[in-house]
Amino acid sequence: MDSDFTFLNERLAKLYNLESLNVKGATIKRVTLPPGSIRGGFLTQAAILKVTANGTTTSPVKRGAWVMERILGRKPPPPPAAVPAVEPDIRGATTIREQLDSHRAQPACAACHTKIDPAGFALESFDVFGGYRTQYRAIDGEKSEPGFGKNGLPFFYYYALPVETQSELDGRKFKDIIEFKRMLAQNDRALARNFLNQLVVYATGAPVGFADRERIERILDANAPTQYRLRNLIHSLVQSDIFLIK
Repeated sequence: MDSDFTFLNERLAKLYNLESLNVKGATIKRVTLPPGSIRGGFLTQAAILKVTANGTTTSPVKRGAWVMERILGRKPPPPPAAVPAVEPDIRGATTIREQLDSHRAQPACAACHTKIDPAGFALESFDVFGGYRTQYRAIDGEKSEPGFGKNGLPFFYYYALPVETQSELDGRKFKDIIEFKRMLAQNDRALARNFLNQLVVYATGAPVGFADRERIERILDANAPTQYRLRNLIHSLVQSDIFLIK
C-alpha cells in the first residue's frame, strides 16, 4: 500500500516530477524515493491512475468505486437508473466535490456515495495521466500553461479551482493521499483477504466458494507473522486445497 521506493524510467520520472533522481533511458528501474514522496505504493502509480480515469477528466466516483471493490473488497451496488451521472465541469466554475455534495443530498444516492467518494477524493490530486496537481484545469481562464496530450502534441490549459482531497472513510478522517494510504495500511488483514479472494479467482477461474473462506482465513493466520507478504500469500495459496482441488 505504501513504500519508500517505486519503479521508474526517464519518462515516468518526468511525469512524477522526480527528475532529480536522474533516471535515464526507457528501462524500468527500482528507485528509492525521497523522504515524504507521495509516489510510494501502487495507488499512486500512473497505470492505476490512468485506468481509473476516462482519458479527459477524473471522477472520484470511478476511482473510489475501483478502490472499494479492487482493494477493499466492497463492491458498490449499481447506481439507480433514474439518477444521472455526475460529470466534471470543464469550465472550472464548480469542483467535482461541490457537484457530488449536491448529488449526495438525494436520499437514493447518499448511502453509496458516502462510502465510494472518500477514496476517490484522496486520488483527486492526480490528473488523468497520473501527474500531480493542486488545481483543476479548465478550457478557459486568465493564465494558460503548456501541456502535452496523449498524442504527444502540445496544448494549453488554464488553472481553475483548487483540488480538495480531505475526507472521511469508516469514521476516520484523512487530509491527503499520504494519510489515506497510511489509513488503508492499518487494515492489513482486510487488504490481504481481498487480495487472496481475487487471487483465487485468477488462479482457479472460479469464484470464492463458501468452503474456501475458512481456508483463506487459515492462510491469513499462517501469514500474519510476516505481515502478509505477497510472495508468501501466493505460495500458501498454490499449496492449499483451494488451488490443488479445484
